[in-house]
Amino acid sequence: MSPPASSKPVVLVPSCNRTLGQHPFHVAGRKYIEAVRLAGGLPLIVPVAHIDELDELLDLAHGVLLTGSPSNVHPRHFGEDVRDLSLPLDPDRDDWTLPMIRRIVERGIPLFAICRGFQETNVALGGSLHQAVHEVAGQHDHRGAGGRADATAEEVYDFAHPVDIQPGGVLAGILPELRVKVNSVHGQGVKRLAAGLRIEARAPDGLVEAFSVDQAPGFNLCVQWHPEWRAASNPVSVRLLRAFGDACRAYRDRPRAPQPPR
Repeated sequence: MSPPASSKPVVLVPSCNRTLGQHPFHVAGRKYIEAVRLAGGLPLIVPVAHIDELDELLDLAHGVLLTGSPSNVHPRHFGEDVRDLSLPLDPDRDDWTLPMIRRIVERGIPLFAICRGFQETNVALGGSLHQAVHEVAGQHDHRGAGGRADATAEEVYDFAHPVDIQPGGVLAGILPELRVKVNSVHGQGVKRLAAGLRIEARAPDGLVEAFSVDQAPGFNLCVQWHPEWRAASNPVSVRLLRAFGDACRAYRDRPRAPQPPR
């Protein structure tokens, strides 16, 4: 049965894990939820999932948005030890989002991955990360406001640098220009890009700022910056989210083989 014409595509938003007081909570940033709504989707926050629940969850989905987070992907997933024990990790998120990403790509479910989600996708597909980009020779400091603890949110998420968009890719098909300004709020970054990923944009220091899975059957776009920040007032963010929303609606409305009678 086809969905009602007015129904919104369901977009899964995996949550992070926080301890508040003495109790564990699942949390998702409100700005990501509002970004899904701006894309025309119906956001559905997903708590920590068990591996045997992944396919059932994805059966509900017309798209997935992977959020950013203060936490880093644990470096054990790309064969390294933790470099800075003071930085937050979220191994519970890693344990289910990494295998979920592989299923999303295989199934052709539209994927939009932001910051940590961008890093997760690279790691899930076999890539690795710099744990501290600002300590790598030749790379710039990509932490918002230089990582200052006293910086305001406006300073942290202000435009930081341009990115150069590679012709012929997903981004170039969405945006009319090949250079746009973005914010920059990350300490980790792509070290080795996973096989099969296409570079979509680079920062002035050459760091990969966006990629897509080249041969995936569905729409996917992974960006290192934060398009969800005040997205409604940013024309680039609006275009990216609308493209994601269009892909989610197309996935929802895709032709499917009739189910056998029960």
